[in-house]
Amino acid sequence: MTDSPRKKGFARSALAAIGASVTWLRRVFTNLVFLLVLLFLGIAIFSKDDQLVVPQGAALRVAPNGFLVDELTQPATLPIFFGGARGPSEVRVKDLVDAIDSAAKDKRISSLVLELDHMVGGSLSKLDEIGAALQRFKAADKPIYAVGNNYTQPQYFLASHADKIYLNPMGSVLLTGFGVYRNYYKSALEKLKVNFHVFRVGDYKDFIEPYTRDDMSPASRENNQRWLNELWSEYSEQVTGLRNLPAESLDLFINELPQKLQQNKGSWAEAALANKLVDQLASRIETIKELRKAIGEDEKNERDYKSINALTYLRSRKLAEAAKPIKQPNKIGLITASGAIVDGQAPAGRIGSESLGKLIAQAREKKVDALVLRIDSGGGSAFASEAIRQELLATRDADIPVVISMGSLAASGGYWIATGGNRIWASPATLTGSIGVFGFFPTFENSLEHIGIYTDGVGTSDLAGSMRPDRALSPAAANILQQGVNNTYARFLRIVAEARGSTPKEVHKIAQGQVWTGRAAKKMGLVDDLGNLNDAIADAAQLAEVEEYDVVEIQRELSPGEKFLRALSDSVDARIAASLEANLPLGAWLNSVQPVLAPIAELQNYRDPRALYVRCLPCQAP
Repeated sequence: MTDSPRKKGFARSALAAIGASVTWLRRVFTNLVFLLVLLFLGIAIFSKDDQLVVPQGAALRVAPNGFLVDELTQPATLPIFFGGARGPSEVRVKDLVDAIDSAAKDKRISSLVLELDHMVGGSLSKLDEIGAALQRFKAADKPIYAVGNNYTQPQYFLASHADKIYLNPMGSVLLTGFGVYRNYYKSALEKLKVNFHVFRVGDYKDFIEPYTRDDMSPASRENNQRWLNELWSEYSEQVTGLRNLPAESLDLFINELPQKLQQNKGSWAEAALANKLVDQLASRIETIKELRKAIGEDEKNERDYKSINALTYLRSRKLAEAAKPIKQPNKIGLITASGAIVDGQAPAGRIGSESLGKLIAQAREKKVDALVLRIDSGGGSAFASEAIRQELLATRDADIPVVISMGSLAASGGYWIATGGNRIWASPATLTGSIGVFGFFPTFENSLEHIGIYTDGVGTSDLAGSMRPDRALSPAAANILQQGVNNTYARFLRIVAEARGSTPKEVHKIAQGQVWTGRAAKKMGLVDDLGNLNDAIADAAQLAEVEEYDVVEIQRELSPGEKFLRALSDSVDARIAASLEANLPLGAWLNSVQPVLAPIAELQNYRDPRALYVRCLPCQAP
């Protein structure tokens, strides 16, 4: 027996009413939150004048929130409050460095406090750049204090520059060394019956290995171990030097941690203090009391020390500079290129051949005296890399010197672009090289046949339809792709040889996909000098033969919608967002599996016209 039409109508009406009520409540809640955020933004905007006052004798509070980056990624969606995807908070390294350098010369700033609990991470080269600014601050006879409940490895690197390090008695200093570990998908792809066709040149070009193996190849293991050891030596030498510790101290602390904890009754904090990694164990309240005595009390909050946030301070300096008369000085253009290299347009956080090419052309139109291109990329499309290099060569042809500043990564396609500069600077901890080429073409004919889908048809030649992912790759098509890889690799060698005054044969010896640190690359002639962004800018001014100059950042103009999303993203406290996510099990789970799925998801971004790529897999700089 079936329900009567009347009963059906009642049930459907009830369900529809419930659905409409839920939708109405959701809309009301979303609108309320939206209005609250707008109110928050309004209050923040209209109260900034008070925040921009620099108290006499204040400490510069350096409290980075999120990841350290060269270029802020443009938020693509609304924050998680509005159902948008969670994006990591970011802090631009240049902003922190500029704030620290300005504060070093500012008589109103007496000291600097590093509050590092909410700094999520940053590569060694970025940490080193901030560390150099901290050393310049100390050279001005101004003390630095580090405050932390816990110190991760990146946080501790910055803390080691302080004159005094405070650690919570319940805290820890978590040092582990550097490592490269990733997921491999060969068996999973076989179970899905996906055929992954790979074409490459270079025994060390291992970007494609996760899709063709279930483990790291011996060549990849050898290459990765070498540069990891070099970077760890860079880290440990700096930290032990700053803390006046024996050279082997960090390795001993890590390798003998179980014994050291046992010696200190299981207390991580006591173990850190006993091994002179920190200077004093103190709770947050006790630490603030000491800072209030050393620096002074905050006028608005007697429970806090006198300070001004680094980014707020930087904004006050920029406003003060903007109020000064325009002198029309010489100009050094600065462009930041960060992320994977793709063909066409790309948002901030990725390098598009057209979008970056337009910025380089703008630099020529602005008639800058020299151009500095900051590269932080592990590569991508070979076609896009060459298009960008051609724009740099056109800039040099216009009598504008081009200096390359390598960030954490300038490898593979990133190095291809770098060869377009007059000179190349790298950090000792930069990962560069990876001169090699690969191509890949997955086909799904077996996967489709497994579920009963077949492909058939006719064509006018043997190659017609040969590049369809639902058909088996023919030997002729495979041969064409491999020849394209070989030709692109030979071109890569010629470009490097011409740029570096060498020969393709000599470049091949240090190419084949091998990754080098900046220090090693300097010895091999792949870069001209070691230094940070400021060093590269000074070098560009010297090439342009100018002494006084302004640095002009050339950036893509954001649309009104993008500006709103950026303001919204910057205004919502990342700590609140993290707290909310922690209470949403599904969101936390998705966030945890994201790194595992990232390599597969990244495949959709590869759209080189000939499916040829210059990309570095291990170049996720620690």
